[in-house]
Amino acid sequence: MGLSGQHGAQAWTQKPDYKTYKSPYGPGYSINKNFHGIDLGRATRFGITAGSFGAVAGIFALFFFSDVPKVRKDIMQKIPIFGDQFDRSVPPSDNPF
Repeated sequence: MGLSGQHGAQAWTQKPDYKTYKSPYGPGYSINKNFHGIDLGRATRFGITAGSFGAVAGIFALFFFSDVPKVRKDIMQKIPIFGDQFDRSVPPSDNPF
């Protein structure tokens, strides 16, 4: 049961140095420019998705840490519309001291 001859694709063969035939009657197509298989459209979609996830993660982190006094005073109170909601000062009438 010996094998002889060439069977299938060989791992160490060189590619032929001639171009493949393109029929003048076939469809006119071109390959988009890409970087490791990622073209401009796919990179744009990936950028929008990554930016969206980053924005949501940033907003979550901001509201998660909003009870930390430094974050509340330096960041959250300076938001134009919602800044007054993060003011935790105690009125003098409610202060027991």
